[in-house]
Amino acid sequence: MIYLDYQATTPIAPEARDAMLPWLGGPEAAGFANPHSPHRPGRAAAAAVEFAREQVAGLLPPGGRVIFTGSATEALNLAILGSGAKRLAVSAIEHAAVLDTARWVQPDARILPVDRDGVVDGAADLKGLDLVAVMQVNNEIGTVQPIDTLAAAAHREGALFLCDAVQGAGKIAPPASADMIALSAHKLYGPKGIGALWVRDGIALTPLIHGGGQEQGLRSGTLSPALCAGFGAAAVLARDRAEADAAHIDALWHRARELLSRWTLNGSPDRRWRGNLNIRLDGLDVARLMSDLRDIAFSAGSACASGSGRPSHVLTALGLNPKEAKSSVRLGFGRYSSYREIEDACARIEAAAAAQGV
Repeated sequence: MIYLDYQATTPIAPEARDAMLPWLGGPEAAGFANPHSPHRPGRAAAAAVEFAREQVAGLLPPGGRVIFTGSATEALNLAILGSGAKRLAVSAIEHAAVLDTARWVQPDARILPVDRDGVVDGAADLKGLDLVAVMQVNNEIGTVQPIDTLAAAAHREGALFLCDAVQGAGKIAPPASADMIALSAHKLYGPKGIGALWVRDGIALTPLIHGGGQEQGLRSGTLSPALCAGFGAAAVLARDRAEADAAHIDALWHRARELLSRWTLNGSPDRRWRGNLNIRLDGLDVARLMSDLRDIAFSAGSACASGSGRPSHVLTALGLNPKEAKSSVRLGFGRYSSYREIEDACARIEAAAAAQGV
């Protein structure tokens, strides 16, 4: 199997897995203890959680706190609903975790359009808002947004700025001007089941989950030291390997573009994370392509929307018509992708597309 779906999830780093193991112990070990218990094993577990919190904070700006959550989706819900904002604006290409939550709060929430490259206009009208949410790196097309410009515009209007940094955390510089930042461990080579919300100092939120207030009074429920430790180790590794990872992925991107040169790129060729290659070929039957290449894992869109039968809201926001959107595929690669895998996969994708007569 050649895995090319790094936007859906990343393989867990061996270092992250190793960091988790001491906290998955059986009854003969103390690592299973509840980190909210006052006894010695509980305090040791709590110390592991706080150490991991500091490691994750190393990926984020100074002047804020990290709140562990069960996922980035929960983190985004905590930010939007917990802020108490009633007048919202979100980009047209946000993840459903932002779009659906914003529309739940305000059915006519303002939608900020994007251009053909998938970029939000830095001069967008943000008057009369309480909160603006724009993601750092789009999960479907890899476009990187002008976060600093948009956040400054939101602040001039007295609005908070929320950034979904799930696809960018540990890969590019953090969105330092945001007021709240959401991230997910399993998108940066950590375990599934844990995310985080970074909140700038001085911003107060109302909890969504009640019943104990274990996580700084904002998120009730017992934390998993194992998941926290894995998240922390993955964050440190991402920070330490950021330059090497970026260089490796840039080389893979250029080789993939050479091998699939007749395919049209969706999204910006320049303002993007190059571990994401979203391309289309007019007339392509993507379902048949995926059936013909079952030992290559890639996506016809984001994992969260696949199977719906609807064209991607991200691709249609770029101005693509339904046929163009449905003839698109997303290839995602990362730290553990090899040059040989990319060459083999692209050659087979091109051959399978050619066999369709397109």
